[in-house]
Amino acid sequence: MDQSNQSPALKDEPVSDEELTALALAADPNTPLDPDAVPWQSVLALQRGLLPNWYMPIPSASHRGKGTRIVIGVLIVGFLTIGAFGLCITSGFLSLA
Repeated sequence: MDQSNQSPALKDEPVSDEELTALALAADPNTPLDPDAVPWQSVLALQRGLLPNWYMPIPSASHRGKGTRIVIGVLIVGFLTIGAFGLCITSGFLSLA
């Protein structure tokens, strides 16, 4: 895209919310798109996640300790055991399902 026809506010320095709002309100919604415009879908296709990084970044994994893994394992085994015996713990109290 040729930068000679851009607004001076868009060339080098960051744009404030007020300037961006003024530019958006002053823009003509019926103006045809620039032939060199890049669609959002092609930009999003290069990312691993379903949402763009500016909306929700991909979480980074952190190393958990051995104690955390043991607690999670005990909880999973406990819930599977409760379900195998046909019991229900949905409300926090163990009861027959």
